[in-house]
Amino acid sequence: MYEAGKFSAALKAFREAADDGNVEAMMYLGVMYGSGTGTELNYTESMAWFVKAANHGDSQAMTNIGLLYYRGLGQTQDYRQALSWFHKSAVLGNSEGMFNTGALYRDGLGMPVNYGEAMNWFRKAADAGNSDAMNDVGMLYEQGHGVPADPSEAMKWYRRAASNGNNSAMYNVGVLYESGLGVGKDRDQALLWYRAAARAGNVEAKRTLKSLGVAE
Repeated sequence: MYEAGKFSAALKAFREAADDGNVEAMMYLGVMYGSGTGTELNYTESMAWFVKAANHGDSQAMTNIGLLYYRGLGQTQDYRQALSWFHKSAVLGNSEGMFNTGALYRDGLGMPVNYGEAMNWFRKAADAGNSDAMNDVGMLYEQGHGVPADPSEAMKWYRRAASNGNNSAMYNVGVLYESGLGVGKDRDQALLWYRAAARAGNVEAKRTLKSLGVAE
């Protein structure tokens, strides 16, 4: 029903299943209330269903709770609570939870900036296949945050993320080729990667191509 777009009927069915203890149904309800799908937008109700799913050990529900706290949706914005829920999710192997934990340590939200911990969690998320984390590992190497600056290592991580479809990483590969950091300077390769990033929807790549007077 959900896939077929019969959202009101799906909401009712998920409610009945969730009341019977179905954790997946609890998750669907959290998503539907949090997006206003088949019902009015209600972040408080969304949070309530995610908490129920989280209490049954659902790691994605824990990540979603963290996101509601992080964004201040339905409750006061609270980075410490966000970190707590992201970390719970991360410990259970959720790559999004790992990445978000790293991001809060990197940005110093809810605690002082800690690039070492950021790198630790980004590496874990990257090893779990998260391309955003792969890209951010590259950024920490490029900037020398938490590790000695190493453009060559940054390029390796950007390429890894790019091979997984990450358009920010595609753009970053282009930047390194254009600047000659960590790789031989190569304008043709830079343009190739900028175009790939632009085709994948990267706004910064589109701006860069325009500023260079080059067509996408």
